[in-house]
Amino acid sequence: MKNRASYADKMRQANREAKATLVGLAVVVIAWVALGFGVASTGIEVFHTPLWVITGTVGTWIVAIIVAVVMSRRVITDVDLDDVEEGGAHE
Repeated sequence: MKNRASYADKMRQANREAKATLVGLAVVVIAWVALGFGVASTGIEVFHTPLWVITGTVGTWIVAIIVAVVMSRRVITDVDLDDVEEGGAHE
């Protein structure tokens, strides 16, 4: 018989993933504020575009990708939602 996680274990994992997602969202929002509003007062321009536009968009995008990769490797797990026992109709 396969070692299957109980329903409570699955719900704990779902809660862990939800909490990690909120932390990831907070990291992205903080990066957006820092890279956008935080850089706005510098007055630096790159090809006639204010630096805050570039860092606020591309920088935030890169931070979001990093957060997604970290979450996919360290937090998110594949959980079998089917509770079909061995010999069941869905095997």
